[in-house]
Amino acid sequence: MSPLPPCGLYRTRQALGSHISEGRLVYFHNHGDPGPGLYLPSGWSQNRAHWHTRGTTLPTPDWAEHLEPLPDEGFYRVREPFFCCEKRCQNFEEEQLVQLGYNGAAEPILFVPEWGAAGLTFPTTGTLVERARLDRLTALKVHPSEEERASGTGPLH
Repeated sequence: MSPLPPCGLYRTRQALGSHISEGRLVYFHNHGDPGPGLYLPSGWSQNRAHWHTRGTTLPTPDWAEHLEPLPDEGFYRVREPFFCCEKRCQNFEEEQLVQLGYNGAAEPILFVPEWGAAGLTFPTTGTLVERARLDRLTALKVHPSEEERASGTGPLH
C-alpha cells in the first residue's frame, strides 16, 4: 500500500466513479471520517476555490496514485519571464506579482493585480497558463486574516 499524499490541491488523472471525472480540480483530504477523500469546488471567491463539505471517499488508498499535485492557489512572484503559452498571448515579467488560481478543469489561471486609487486590486478574469510554465513562479508568504486563522487550517474547515 502506498502512503497517502498530503492534503492539498490535485488534478485527477482518472475518473472516480461517475461523480468525479478525469482532469478535475479536487482537494484531497488524507484523513477524516469516513476516510481519505476528494472534494470538488463549490464555487470561487477572490479567485480561490471553495469546497463542498461532502467528499467522495477513495475506493482504496492506492487510488491516490491517480492524483497529480498542483501548486497552491495564492500569490507568487515571477522568478523568470515567460509567456502563457506557445502562442505568446501574454508575457509575465520578472519580479511581477501574480495570483494563481484554477478553473474546474484544474487549468492554472494567473491574475495580474492593478494598482490604482483604491489600492491593489485583483481582477476576476485572468490568463490561462500552461502547467509546465508554473515552475517559473515562487510562492509568496501572505499573512492570513484573523477570520481565516480562526476557521482552522486548510481549505476544508
